[in-house]
Amino acid sequence: MSISEAQLETWSHQGAIRGSSLTYQAIKSTLENADSPYAGKNIEVFLQGSYGNATNIYAESDVDVVILLKDCFQQDLKALSEEQKTAWRAAYHDAVYAHRDFKKDVVSVLRDAYGGDVTVGDKAIAIAARGVRRKADVIAAIGYRRYYRFNGLRDQSYDEGICFYDAAGTRIANYPKQHAENLTAQHQATQQRLKPMVRIWKNLRSALVEAAAIEAGAAPSYYLEGLLYNVPVDKFVGSYGDTFVNVYNWLVTEADKTQLVCANRQYYLLRDNAPTCWAPAQCEAFLAATLAYWDDWGA
Repeated sequence: MSISEAQLETWSHQGAIRGSSLTYQAIKSTLENADSPYAGKNIEVFLQGSYGNATNIYAESDVDVVILLKDCFQQDLKALSEEQKTAWRAAYHDAVYAHRDFKKDVVSVLRDAYGGDVTVGDKAIAIAARGVRRKADVIAAIGYRRYYRFNGLRDQSYDEGICFYDAAGTRIANYPKQHAENLTAQHQATQQRLKPMVRIWKNLRSALVEAAAIEAGAAPSYYLEGLLYNVPVDKFVGSYGDTFVNVYNWLVTEADKTQLVCANRQYYLLRDNAPTCWAPAQCEAFLAATLAYWDDWGA
């Protein structure tokens, strides 16, 4: 047996967006308050995650928001020569108002607005759902630059992302804008077939968790988006069932999984002990459970 086309069609649909949109606009307005401690600084508020990328499903109602302080940044200088590193250090100085102060002020602004509904987690600041407001996660971030060349402020090359710190003080750098742009470009290249297929795989993931076939959290949406991002465009043809089989077979029998990349194209997708990568064993367990669920459908 296989999962019916009708079920795949249902799973392909995007989750509700009105409540998410209202939630985002309310939180964005709160964060951009002119009376905030960081008022006057160069900040940007934007979406990331499933809702921001239009891959959200009905089981995913969280709204993921980034507030980015653009006045300071962390950096990766590994690709620079020693001469270029010296030039970079001469050009920049340590920020006076940095991530720790910024996050503390963001938490203060959110607690003033939402009170006890705000909880500071390991990475994000969570805002509980209430009334029409959906649950939201806010990341307070500063800039991040991965340099490839630095011969002075007028002769430099870098990729720009964001970074923040978890509760243990580990720096996490990521590239949400590149993720969104690349995923959308691939979606367009597949004649708008990629994102519905991502939603199908996310719904399947939820079904596997409900059936206790995989653990909750073993196949995060971010990594599923990255997994399908790597699949060649010519596999997205035919019915949803045809495409699903094409995608699965390519991943299992043709792909060199060590070379798969995240949708931001800044990190490999599958690596152990890396905060921005999916553990290979979890990916393999997910794919094995997917095959079993597909074969047992309707049994």
